[in-house]
Amino acid sequence: MVKRIPAVAIALALSFLSTAQEKWTIPGLQQEVEILVDQWGIPHIYAKTEEDLFFAQGYYAAKDRLFQFEIWRRQATGTVAELLGPRELKRDIGSRLFRFRGDMARELQHYHPRGQAIITAFVKGINAYIQKTRNEPGLLPEEFRLLGITPGFWTPEIVVSRHQGLLGNSKEELSIARAVALLGPEKVEELSWFHPNKPDLSMDTLIHRELLAKDLLEPYNAFRRPLQFRPEDLVAANLRNSGEAYHALALEAEQQWEAEQRIGKEIIGSNNWIVSGKHTQSAYPMLANDPHRALSAPSLRYMAHLVAPGWNVIGGGEPTIPGISIGHNEHGAWGLTIFSTDAEDLLVYETHPDNPDLYRYNGKWEKMEVVYDTIFVKGAAPERVALRYTRHGPVVFQDKEMKRACAVRCGWLEIGGSPYLASLRMNQCKTWEEFRQACQYSHIPGENMIWADKTGQIGWQAVGVTPIRRNWSGLVPVPGDGRYEWDGYLPIQERPHLLNPEAGYLATANENVTPPGYPYPEALGYSWSDPYRGDRASEFLSSGRKFSLMDMAQLQTDYLSLAARQLSPLLKGLKSDNPIVEKARLLLLGWDHRLERESAAAALYHAWENALRDLLTERIVPAPARPYLDLQLKQVVDLLVLPDGRLGTDPLKSRDSILLEALAKAVAQMTQKLGKDMATWQYGNYKYALIKHPLSDALSETQRKSYDVGPLPRGGNAGTVNNTGNGANQTHGATFRLILDTADWDHALATNSPGQSGDVRHPHYRNLFEIWANDRYFPLFYSLKKIESVLFTKIALSPAR
Repeated sequence: MVKRIPAVAIALALSFLSTAQEKWTIPGLQQEVEILVDQWGIPHIYAKTEEDLFFAQGYYAAKDRLFQFEIWRRQATGTVAELLGPRELKRDIGSRLFRFRGDMARELQHYHPRGQAIITAFVKGINAYIQKTRNEPGLLPEEFRLLGITPGFWTPEIVVSRHQGLLGNSKEELSIARAVALLGPEKVEELSWFHPNKPDLSMDTLIHRELLAKDLLEPYNAFRRPLQFRPEDLVAANLRNSGEAYHALALEAEQQWEAEQRIGKEIIGSNNWIVSGKHTQSAYPMLANDPHRALSAPSLRYMAHLVAPGWNVIGGGEPTIPGISIGHNEHGAWGLTIFSTDAEDLLVYETHPDNPDLYRYNGKWEKMEVVYDTIFVKGAAPERVALRYTRHGPVVFQDKEMKRACAVRCGWLEIGGSPYLASLRMNQCKTWEEFRQACQYSHIPGENMIWADKTGQIGWQAVGVTPIRRNWSGLVPVPGDGRYEWDGYLPIQERPHLLNPEAGYLATANENVTPPGYPYPEALGYSWSDPYRGDRASEFLSSGRKFSLMDMAQLQTDYLSLAARQLSPLLKGLKSDNPIVEKARLLLLGWDHRLERESAAAALYHAWENALRDLLTERIVPAPARPYLDLQLKQVVDLLVLPDGRLGTDPLKSRDSILLEALAKAVAQMTQKLGKDMATWQYGNYKYALIKHPLSDALSETQRKSYDVGPLPRGGNAGTVNNTGNGANQTHGATFRLILDTADWDHALATNSPGQSGDVRHPHYRNLFEIWANDRYFPLFYSLKKIESVLFTKIALSPAR
């Protein structure tokens, strides 16, 4: 049974409530700025100059999310070991190894014609608030006292860090290569779902099985892992978790993270769609977007409204970057989802027998560039490290005995590779043509960018830095000896795009949406999400009805499973000798295929779908390759609907046996979880959302309840539009949602769970969680009159004279 955790103690919340009006004097501000914070925690910032606007955005975001800022700063700068000791040394090495080391002035200007000034002002605002906490330590969130630390100052280099982005596929390359070494390229291709083109998975003899067994990506993986705090990191012993309890939680978190890395295509992504005015009740275009990322407390996303001469933009982004990534201005709206883009390659070099820093390139020995750095380590002497680079990128592995080295070539280490920052240009676009021009600067991650405006235009443009590989697929490592080189990058406007689709709508959900006959197949990825979310969105939008905002909300929170709609009918005509399993079969046959929280059939189906995948994996994937290959749900459904020789000489009989065996396993699992009486099962008593704070595992049980958010029951799974993943606890999904009607910008719905604030004492820390868990929204107002009608507090900022 999922327990409902009450909201943070009333007395604690009341002690933090803002007054109706506040006045702050801030050094560094040039002119007066007003911030209207609405009831849901959204700051509407009104400034007289662009510089003050972004200064204020940085200042207020740092105020709301200071501990999150500090953690990201340390990850970006490779200074985590300074906080947590030797166990984080490898992370810091990875962070520094993969740091952007190009021309910083060009980098900052890439994102906007005044990018350097904007980012500098944003950083000045962050630092102004950090300085305020140094003058008034009582303002620091509790996490700083728990750890005995103070926040560090920011630089523009931290803002453009790539550490937080969705970057590439080096880990997938290594897994595929290991599978190929075991099974051969043809068998791996058979067991995978690569499309729309057929990849070449053959490997060069330079890359052998003994090499692939090594930890070739150790520093890359180290800096990408989520930060984990231990009880001994806390200053106060009475607030620490016990060692035994901590290790159990830490092991569970580690196993969960590893599992999620393997099925990333299912849980990390997004939905978005645009609908023309001929299909809406307002007769104007509508846009909806819900990005799927890890659930966190505080949220990954941060919402704001930025108003100054030339700026009037509202929506969400990440707290540590200026501007709005997903939102609208007076003229148009935009959103994003992941578009499969491979901007990484793992390269293998032959190194000199006497000097591992020499690698063979075009028949000659080339010397690696070596950059020396010093990492300060808590409780230990400073560590002097050597960071090595080939002409292609950071060196992640060296073995003198094997005479091999590996490097990762990253498109995102080029100018313009900071995630989402190019949205600064989009924030000021007035037309589809201007929006497409702005899209040229959006290099990371690969995205489906959509647009809808007041003139009636709707459009789609795929973006992302796209290396052109002429003679290999990019799905397995290749030698770095000069035979496998990128032939530049495809111009972004040559990526797939469409204006005013004939159907009157367009939906993307990380599936392959490339038009047939696309002329640049060498610039496309091969790995995509299952089609079920996108197909369900298109099915809904093609109904011919006139849509309202609430129709869009219904689709964003939709729990209908198209996979269930194909799999459940396969149970017709079968019969189990076990009366309980037979009862379960009849339950699924009479079900509406919606994974609602209250549904017994949904609980049963969830377990059955997972069991079917496990049984088919055991049947068709050789055991040695299972750590490296995962069947996607589309493969499972296709094989069961149209069973072939892989299931044996009598495919239909084998298929039917698998269906019933998986159903028996599902019944056993749900009986253990929910009890013997199937009539009392509810999916939401198994499926839930518990959002954990970064310090959670280190804290005592009592403290943890104040920092974690939830649990509350949920529905859905990884195959529903409302993507909640395939585990019991929803760890990924759409905690930020936006629905916009271009007819009236005050007709907008949003959510951002668990809340805008990162301070556990603040009433906006978890105020949006229950709204989100119950699949509801709050109004996102744009006009001053509407904003003032839902005011939480008004803050007047004045420059220090």
